[in-house]
Amino acid sequence: MISDPGTPTLDQLRVLLAVVEAGSFAGAARTLNRATSVISYSIANLETQLGLTLFDRETTRKPQLTEAGRMVLAEARLVSSGIDSLRAKARGMLQGLESELHLVLDVLFPEERVVDALTSFRERFSTVSLHLHVEALGAVTKLVLDRTAMVGVSGPLDSVTDGIERIAMGSVRMIPVAAPDHPLAGAGPKAPGAGREHVQLVLTDRSPLTKGRDFAVVSSHTWRLADLGSKHMLLKAGIGWGNMPVPMVAEDLESGRLVHLDMPDAPGGDYVFAAIHRTDTPPGPAASWLISRFQVQGRE
Repeated sequence: MISDPGTPTLDQLRVLLAVVEAGSFAGAARTLNRATSVISYSIANLETQLGLTLFDRETTRKPQLTEAGRMVLAEARLVSSGIDSLRAKARGMLQGLESELHLVLDVLFPEERVVDALTSFRERFSTVSLHLHVEALGAVTKLVLDRTAMVGVSGPLDSVTDGIERIAMGSVRMIPVAAPDHPLAGAGPKAPGAGREHVQLVLTDRSPLTKGRDFAVVSSHTWRLADLGSKHMLLKAGIGWGNMPVPMVAEDLESGRLVHLDMPDAPGGDYVFAAIHRTDTPPGPAASWLISRFQVQGRE
């Protein structure tokens, strides 16, 4: 009895997979364009190397996997898949395809656009590992400047950032909202300046690029939040009012969990996006495709 099994070849494992998929040695021979005797010989050698019987040839006309055969089959599939993945990645790199892509998105970028683009990206670039970061305001640009991310989708910045290329990506509508029991939620337009006396929930920046700058802030009472989800939660709890992207609060507005505030001095507006990358590091094929996808979305 073998106590130290030998090392099977990749070809032997693929013959095993072919036999199982075809259901017979003859079927595997046709699939691999080999003689049936060659298939039988390969399986016999594999069994000898491993010291295991992989097929029950006695009790059935068609070869049936033994318990040991099922275990080896599972490992063979992993090995074959790994080799296929390695070859695909090597082929991609030879063609200039990135092995991985670090992407950073503005937290206000609509969910449906993210899902649409990344679902298609996964199908088209299955060998490219994606690393996704989500940030707010200047933190998106900082990750690209620091080379943490290759490509970003950023909101508007007050000034042009040296070394960064910007490509228009459309916008999302921002509107002021509050819970229905908030003092600002009453019917009819509010007097100019009404929002100044109530807590405004504001996204804050975790980068120095826009540190100290305020975007669409009118109240003298602010709560600064680094997370859009927390802002959404506190708005529904009636703790303050603030601007939110329409796609994110559409269901809340429909159900009455939030109301659209009629504030003449703070009506909201379009939050404009741009794809960004360093000018000295042009995007590769996968990153370029993703940017194009976002551009198409922005025109729809």
